[in-house]
Amino acid sequence: MLHNHAHRTDVSHKEILLPSSLQGADCAWATDRTSLWNAAERAEVRHDARVAREYQVTLPFELSADERLRLARSLAQELAERHNVAIDLAVHAPPEAGDPRNHHAHLLATSREVTASGFGGKAGLDMAGSERQRRGLPVGIAEIKAVRERWATLSNQAFEAAGLQVRIDHRSLRAQGIDREPRPYIPAQAFYMERRGLHSEVAERIREHYRARVAARLARAAGQAGAQPPAPGVDLEHVRRQAREAWLELRARAPDGSTAAQSEAHIKESLGTGQAGPEHKPHSVAAMEREAADQDLGL
Repeated sequence: MLHNHAHRTDVSHKEILLPSSLQGADCAWATDRTSLWNAAERAEVRHDARVAREYQVTLPFELSADERLRLARSLAQELAERHNVAIDLAVHAPPEAGDPRNHHAHLLATSREVTASGFGGKAGLDMAGSERQRRGLPVGIAEIKAVRERWATLSNQAFEAAGLQVRIDHRSLRAQGIDREPRPYIPAQAFYMERRGLHSEVAERIREHYRARVAARLARAAGQAGAQPPAPGVDLEHVRRQAREAWLELRARAPDGSTAAQSEAHIKESLGTGQAGPEHKPHSVAAMEREAADQDLGL
């Protein structure tokens, strides 16, 4: 299948990064996009072999364009060093009709190690498990977790350097101790259908399941605070009022101010009415197995 991307105007930067071990070597073939990926295809024997792995990251809109580029380059270079591969980096601006905060980058990593003369053996997650173990590298989901954790660290360092208080956390809500239902993931096909004005039963079904989970969580919060759980069919505002009344009663019985404040913070977080703190979850990193995000895999 052929794709023509000549009409795209949202790519603000693109470059190929190589491991520092190749610095000074004649690697013109690897820094040219056409020759790099043609060579990657020729290096495979099987017609259905994987020639690349993609890492897609959301670039924080709070940062400037230069800061976002430096952040994307940092991860790309670290991946090139970690797996001794070539990274084809493309930074995208938000699409005109989309979310203006949607700055992101695509990092396309070769599935084989790169040398001055061509490609070597399989690298990264495409490497045999026994070889990864010999090199002391994590396998499978552990590797994905390691990359996600590193991205969170690099992002937070960029926030700190820019003098911003915002932070991100790669861990699941449960691991962070946040009592909130993860927001639903709408598949891309359903999302684009709705953006074109079409109805998506899949998206509606996902949202309905999400609302049911939120209602159940609110009911549990109300029950834990001392109120009677709501009967089936009671709207969410009624549940909120019950929980609020239970919290006021609990606060009146609190032995000291600190306990009352802790109770208030817990109830507000459970109800989703508290103010947003300095930390928030990053957007999904789709190429790092985005379906694992917000699950109890620590991603």
